[in-house]
Amino acid sequence: MRPEPTSDDHIVPDSERRGLIGVLPRPARPFASLVRLDRPIGAWLLYWPCAWSVVLAGPRGGQWWLLLWFALGAFAMRSAGCVWNDIVDRDLDAEVERTRLRPLASGRVSLGGAVALLVGMSLIGLLVLLQLDRTAQLVALASLAPVAAYPFMKRITWWPQAWLGLVFSWGALVGWPAVTGRIEPPALLLYAGAIFWVIGYDTIYALQDKEDDALVGVKSSALALGPRARLGIAICYALALVFWLAAIRTVRPEALALAALGPLALHLVWQAAALRQEDGADALAKFRSNRFAGFLLFLACLVVGNA
Repeated sequence: MRPEPTSDDHIVPDSERRGLIGVLPRPARPFASLVRLDRPIGAWLLYWPCAWSVVLAGPRGGQWWLLLWFALGAFAMRSAGCVWNDIVDRDLDAEVERTRLRPLASGRVSLGGAVALLVGMSLIGLLVLLQLDRTAQLVALASLAPVAAYPFMKRITWWPQAWLGLVFSWGALVGWPAVTGRIEPPALLLYAGAIFWVIGYDTIYALQDKEDDALVGVKSSALALGPRARLGIAICYALALVFWLAAIRTVRPEALALAALGPLALHLVWQAAALRQEDGADALAKFRSNRFAGFLLFLACLVVGNA
């Protein structure tokens, strides 16, 4: 028998009625939604730069354990980032159709409850931090300021995606010293490439919200680029590939090693060429395909770093 609707069913998104969130106890569902438990794509995108850096650094002690620790850290810090973003944007989210049902914007989670969840996720991140080399710890801690500033960037600059690139790519700077104890050129080149990759895929994501963003006065690269968004995305992806080629060449200068990036290059070309700018569903699908793009670069770094 179908349950009777409750008084707040009109503010509960469908994502909380099905899937992993749907099987949780009702009081836990808004908190699971707050950390985007039903949308793990963000954790994957945060994780991949860490993983690339670890495996490109080569087969050294604890490499595989580091990958598992970074997976936990990516989940915790992405969750904490989502909570912080929703705390800062709770009033804006209430004005945007796609985000008005978020737990804070709809009032299903209190500000105090959100802060408690933020602290809990941060403590998990601290546990992961304690497993790393001292240099990696210091580099990871240096990311906190730009992470905290990110939600405000859409109010300041037309290119908040560039700031997100700085933040979401940071794992490339942490993974390498976690293995080697120091930052070296390949890590910096991976990081630079990841910044342009993030700008590209987050511009695709922002295509979904162009109309709402314009109405509420929020800035984005999708609005800045307008009809030239596909060209801008293609340029960002091309620059990402250039930096990643340089990273691989620094580790293994043989020409054959550069072929490891072939599958990823083809995938990114497909994304940019097949993108339908005015189709929000297509933009979301192309954005989500970057989980696979990150995996392709992981395989390339694994082959080159461990050959």
